[in-house]
Amino acid sequence: MTGSALWREIRAAGMTTLAVLGMTKNTGKTVCLNHLLAQAHVQGVSVGITSIGRDGEDRDQVFMIPKPPVLVWPGSLVATARDTLLRAKVRWKQIGTTGIDSPMGEILIVRALDHGEMEIAGASRSSDQHKVIAILKGCGCALVLLDGALGRSHHASPAIADGVVLATGAAIGGGIPDVIRKTRDRLAILGIPSVDETLATRCRAVFTHGGIGVWNRAGEAVFDASIPTLNAASTLLGLDEPAIATIAVSGAVGRALWHALNTLLARHPGLSVVVADGTKLFIDATDVATFTAKGGCLAAFRGIRIAGITLNPFSPLGGSFDAGDFLDAGRRAFPDHVVADVMREEYTEGVLE
Repeated sequence: MTGSALWREIRAAGMTTLAVLGMTKNTGKTVCLNHLLAQAHVQGVSVGITSIGRDGEDRDQVFMIPKPPVLVWPGSLVATARDTLLRAKVRWKQIGTTGIDSPMGEILIVRALDHGEMEIAGASRSSDQHKVIAILKGCGCALVLLDGALGRSHHASPAIADGVVLATGAAIGGGIPDVIRKTRDRLAILGIPSVDETLATRCRAVFTHGGIGVWNRAGEAVFDASIPTLNAASTLLGLDEPAIATIAVSGAVGRALWHALNTLLARHPGLSVVVADGTKLFIDATDVATFTAKGGCLAAFRGIRIAGITLNPFSPLGGSFDAGDFLDAGRRAFPDHVVADVMREEYTEGVLE
């Protein structure tokens, strides 16, 4: 198999839907997308792309600094809002509709006829993303790329994507050790381990119908209700059960619920908490480490597969790194993952020639 190390990892794993998640603005997410689009073109793989939010605009809408454009290739399928097509710098042909509305018009399916720049704005809701992905695959896409948005990682959920590429870089701030540490912390959240088969079987219904499930040490269900997790803390703390062993939470876990789970761990040593996946955790890596150190077990009903980590040594806000030093540090820090500076690979391998 040819292509970059990142591309080979994605194809060898058989991924058909891949999310690209940026640690923050300007960490190289669009550059990574362009690299994968170019690899797909060179390798003759039919590819589709859509976005959670908006990407490909000339300037960052937060900092108003120039951004690299999304570069599509002839034959690429794009799911994007109607208004963005008015600014496309390539010829395109509409091949389908989705019936999904957005602030920028209906999400349409188009085929790029040239190599060039496009602005992409896709569906924002998970249910709509499922529909768009299904349409793109129905049009023949062997790989669908999902472009994420700042502060929103639900598209990285294994319920939507087979894998995730995490883009990190100097724009996070601090020195190389600081960026490595912050990246490791994000990976600790996204990469919480999957449940074993016994717990998965026990919790499956909760993640099918939603809500909260609680079991005692005998494996008996003592609570099961489709309640919003946002308001679940007081309910869990009020349960009259002397030996809680497992709690399954299908929705988001914020600070209030996490505090309640820690209180329950103190009451019920060895407590296991199962969440849908790492994108549902709105806590810090230190919280996870502390919970585990106290004897708790935190697991994901569906684990997130990290397909690779891309590094951007440049920061438009100042404080850029030496590219070689950053790449060496990243590979030392994350030996179990493909770690790449895709710009260096393109220039050395001639991918875009």
